[in-house]
Amino acid sequence: MSDTQMRRRALLTGAAAFATLAMPAVLRAESQALPAYPRHNSSGFRMQDWRDHFDSLGSGVIVADFTSRALHYWSGDGTDYRLYPTSVPLTEELTKRGYTEVVRKKVGPSWTPTADMRRRDPSLPAFLPPGKDNPLGTHAMYLSWPAYLIHGTHDTRKIGRPSSSGCIGLYNEHIQQLFAVVPIGTRVRII
Repeated sequence: MSDTQMRRRALLTGAAAFATLAMPAVLRAESQALPAYPRHNSSGFRMQDWRDHFDSLGSGVIVADFTSRALHYWSGDGTDYRLYPTSVPLTEELTKRGYTEVVRKKVGPSWTPTADMRRRDPSLPAFLPPGKDNPLGTHAMYLSWPAYLIHGTHDTRKIGRPSSSGCIGLYNEHIQQLFAVVPIGTRVRII
């Protein structure tokens, strides 16, 4: 047997031995179920189809999926689809699901925490004008449910994790893009 053949045989034998030793770990990893939510500060994007939630696109639709921590937008003619990572509510009690719509839009929103927010955190100010300390970021789209918004945030650590009091938070760059294309009356489903 030549030297090359011996090296080839040793390499193949070593690879087979490694595969045999590593196989139980691979099998264990495959058998473990994935958690129902992302475990890290990143989105576990799941595909959505607007037809699963609406009978038509109308002037456009938004699906905010708290499980995958993503906001999906489809334009009224179906040619513009956008997907953005979001923040999600801190707790299930703060989470509201169902159908609503965009009723108002504001560049440079001011912020007035709700009585519930101030009860949970008495250190919150009664009012914050637009600016870098405002938790609504640079743009806000108000929903037909009182005190629920789709808005930006200056604190980028909030995106991809439970951090809101019920609102849907986006990076300021993303809310600016979405704000530009979403008309008032856009239907929204939060799941």
